[in-house]
Amino acid sequence: MNLKNAPQPIPYQGSKRRQVPIILRHLPKDTATLWEPFVGSGATTIGAAFSRSAERYVVGDTLGPLVGIWKLILDSPVELCDRYEEIWTAQLQDPRTYYDQIRDEFNTSQEPAKLLYLIARCVKNAIRFNGEGKFNQSPDNRRLGMKPPLLRRRVLAVHALLADRTSAVCEDYVLSLERADRYDVVYMDPPYMGVSGTRDARYHQGLDYDRFLVDLSNANQRGISYMVSFDGRCGTKSYGPGLPAALELTKIEVHVGRSSQATLNGRLDETVESLYLSRSLMERLQADEVKVDRVMSVKPRSDSVHQVSLFPA
Repeated sequence: MNLKNAPQPIPYQGSKRRQVPIILRHLPKDTATLWEPFVGSGATTIGAAFSRSAERYVVGDTLGPLVGIWKLILDSPVELCDRYEEIWTAQLQDPRTYYDQIRDEFNTSQEPAKLLYLIARCVKNAIRFNGEGKFNQSPDNRRLGMKPPLLRRRVLAVHALLADRTSAVCEDYVLSLERADRYDVVYMDPPYMGVSGTRDARYHQGLDYDRFLVDLSNANQRGISYMVSFDGRCGTKSYGPGLPAALELTKIEVHVGRSSQATLNGRLDETVESLYLSRSLMERLQADEVKVDRVMSVKPRSDSVHQVSLFPA
């Protein structure tokens, strides 16, 4: 099954769509529920459902209107598509002025469909907020955002994939870690440390690094299986401090490809992102390998518990 064909209705910067094939290789065969508490575009959840890698899904975030988009995709997809088309079509006479109008209206109403339009139209599809928590990203004046017919096809396709087995929740990531059981997997993609704070111009909400480490440690004690996309680097520039060895995580370096910005500047810098796997998850994956090896009479791979470098297929 080609994951490149998985529908993506939310054009969200930072989406892990290119890394999804690698992430899904590390879902145990008996995964009951996949939790994605920093959902963004939901690329991992969509890819997992597309490839039938789990039985149920929970998507979440602390940004209420983003969760609102997901709830509409799951429960009222036609309503979301109709409202998006209405907003998108109204921009045609004066796209620049209209964008500012919708941005102002969203900051008051918090309407999910207006956020979806802003994401589709804004620079680099990158959500940005000011110190008062208001959306302040500028529009990309070279384009009008995803056209309504394409968005409708993608929204309805994702609805068909997820509607009967997915919940959308507006809550802190720690609740996913607390509610997950030993047959579940929690995939977390928090904002990079170093480009986000408790509140800044880039993200709705930053990450408390020290608290995050405590929450991961508590999840380890409960035997929860989780994955974290965390730090990374591009050329000589690093993003984030990494996760400490005390957590006993397996680190996988995912080579994402050449940086488009570096290419424009005449450099060949490659982006590498880190994916961390919890000890409990590694034990489940090793158990899956043993089961396969018993059937195929093949020795288990020896690289599964060491730091490895993987490239997307």
